[in-house]
Amino acid sequence: MTADEINVPPNVLLSGIVGSTAYGLATEESDVDRLGVFAAPTERLVGLHPVEPSIVSSKPDATFHEAGKYASLALKMNPTITELMWLPDDLYEVRGELGGALIGIRGAFLSRAATRNAYLGYATQQFRRLDNRGDGSFSADTRKRTAKHARHLLRLLIQGLELYETGTLTVRLENPGHYRDFGVRVASGDLEAAKREIAAAERAFDTAETPLPERPDEATAEAWLQEVRREHYEMEARHGVAL
Repeated sequence: MTADEINVPPNVLLSGIVGSTAYGLATEESDVDRLGVFAAPTERLVGLHPVEPSIVSSKPDATFHEAGKYASLALKMNPTITELMWLPDDLYEVRGELGGALIGIRGAFLSRAATRNAYLGYATQQFRRLDNRGDGSFSADTRKRTAKHARHLLRLLIQGLELYETGTLTVRLENPGHYRDFGVRVASGDLEAAKREIAAAERAFDTAETPLPERPDEATAEAWLQEVRREHYEMEARHGVAL
């Protein structure tokens, strides 16, 4: 990852490779997606011109969220945001001290309702859009895109249930071929397979015991964010410039 390829903000705390590559679902045509967290200059937090909360690049795709925005999204259990804290070690490209501290408190962002809503809720919504096509057919032009969409939705169901039942998220999938086969089946018109997966996931969420708390530990998340602000301000003071 270089600044020539991606619009990388200063003060990156944590970044890594996410998406299909992280899941083990990448093909020769897949992009390499990156996600990161950065600390904004203090004057951009308190001045007239606030910092852009997200820095986005495309081709290659990369998104960097300011620490405050990242924490807010993580407390809502946004799946893509959440997975950054659970990547295999080899997929991290930047992991500073504060980024490592974020990984260390990843459990503080977890909660029961948000996990169910973010994973099962989103997957259910998307599967219903497929079902609403009525005839269950897909043109050749959209079949490949539909297969990709379907396998990632199945992934959300399985990863979300694991997180709900165990409090742990495994980003790299154990059997990628299962997800690919499922995507092909749905894209070929087998929408009943999608309905069965949704129904099974709903039953599992309804009956599962979970170690997740009712609410996330916002105090711990807040303490991390305040530490980011404090350390960055002190670093600016030492150098005499906004960083």
